[in-house]
Amino acid sequence: MSISLSSLILLPIWISMAQIQQGGPDEKEKTTALKDLLSRIDLDELMKKDEPPLDFPDTLEGFEYAFNEKGQLRHIKTGEPFVFNYREDLHRWNQKRYEALGEIITKYVYELLEKDCNLKKISIPVDATESEPKSFIFMSEDALTNPQKLMVLIHGSGVVRAGQWARRLIINEDLDSGTQIPFIKRAMDEGYGVIVLNPNENYIEVEKPKIHVQSSSDSSDEPAEKRERKDKVSKETKKRRDFYEKYRNPQREKEMMQLYIRENGSPEEHAVYVWDHFIAQSAAENVFFVAHSYGGLAFVELMIQREADVKSKVTAVALTDSVHNVWHQEAGKTIREWMRENCCNWVSSSEPLDTSVESMLPDCPRVSAGTDRHELTSWKSFPSIFKFFTEASEAKTSSPKPTQTRRSHRIKHEELRNNIGGKIKISFYPTP
Repeated sequence: MSISLSSLILLPIWISMAQIQQGGPDEKEKTTALKDLLSRIDLDELMKKDEPPLDFPDTLEGFEYAFNEKGQLRHIKTGEPFVFNYREDLHRWNQKRYEALGEIITKYVYELLEKDCNLKKISIPVDATESEPKSFIFMSEDALTNPQKLMVLIHGSGVVRAGQWARRLIINEDLDSGTQIPFIKRAMDEGYGVIVLNPNENYIEVEKPKIHVQSSSDSSDEPAEKRERKDKVSKETKKRRDFYEKYRNPQREKEMMQLYIRENGSPEEHAVYVWDHFIAQSAAENVFFVAHSYGGLAFVELMIQREADVKSKVTAVALTDSVHNVWHQEAGKTIREWMRENCCNWVSSSEPLDTSVESMLPDCPRVSAGTDRHELTSWKSFPSIFKFFTEASEAKTSSPKPTQTRRSHRIKHEELRNNIGGKIKISFYPTP
């Protein structure tokens, strides 16, 4: 369909070229201009002119969707799940529609964190001026004052924001699998304080200001005839540019620029900032991290920059399909040793939950998350992670540090890991 439509669009140009070529030398300039036009037209972009407007609702109700009692997104009238291909053969338009819905989902999850989980939204940087770009995190009331336990949640990269593991799961499956809410609620029920990081909120977007170029006619040093000639050329150039733009970008979207948030311009910066200003200041004796995908890389970077502080405060770290790499990130020997003893990575695998999975990297043990889908690893390993944290806390309590040797700690740690699920045996890497 797209080929025939584009042919119809270009047919008048081809006919004009044929007619011009039958004329004399004076028509050569027009032929060159038309050839130039054809070379500049992108047929894929040209098809945008037949798209419906990129104007979408800004509420779930406007999209005619709602979450049911099971946390599943369903059409209000039909009860059907979300349909991506709302309009056939208009992939770009469908993708824009999906992204617009995703932004609404993000705001919806923020509301759930505050209303259902009773978390507070905290603006960062903490000393931001009124005019500078800002981000935010979420914390429980007792996050900084709980003397016992604090849980810190870090999602992966991409479009997800605070409180989410995967937008795709929220839209196509349910809130439990796609959000951090089950982790937050259970953590609070078990007496943890909670901090939810927002590592992908690194900048705000504002419309790019239009640059006004001073007209050449303002130059009083040039002869009037020359100025008129230059102005004529400038107007013709603008006319051609506007003509090309009509075809190149008929659904003209605003040009945006990014203003980065101070000390939070990347997930790694964000993790260090929240550690320095919140986690390190908390009263909790035991801090636990749950970090998914790129969140695991951000945690390792935090360890590299704040090694001593992390070791003194963090009891255990649960990674879910983490993409960290101790070699590429240049994590030192002492960090790798600490990770082997205090971290566990639940990775995507077709093996049963908690089954040991081999790794070529000399860092933390890897076990199966019970799913081969990357985005589901946090949700599928949910019960095992809490068991891992409980046993890590008990092991720390029952083994006083002054009388504990490095070897006895490792033996105790291996017993703890081998007890996860009651069915796995994890092989630890020798100390390099």
